[in-house]
Amino acid sequence: LLTGTLMDYPLPRADEMPPLDVVHMDFPSVINPLGIKGVGESGVISPAAAVANAVEDALADYGVEIDRPPVTSARVFELLRASGRWPARPREETRS
Repeated sequence: LLTGTLMDYPLPRADEMPPLDVVHMDFPSVINPLGIKGVGESGVISPAAAVANAVEDALADYGVEIDRPPVTSARVFELLRASGRWPARPREETRS
């Protein structure tokens, strides 16, 4: 046993560190137009896909297919109008 506790194993100081070479290597993704990949914690990637799938499922009767984020309200209306199953102008309300 070289060190009995962490008190016997100090962290290296800056003057004790060897020289470091930082090399950036790019490997763009081929599955999206920006070439980006998710990094960090994996939990931040799946909610966007879940929301997109939920919106697409809700609009299945209109033939809307969501193939990329972001799922903004403007984009949803654009997809609805492009489907040909949504009126270009909202109906006027009738009062009774």
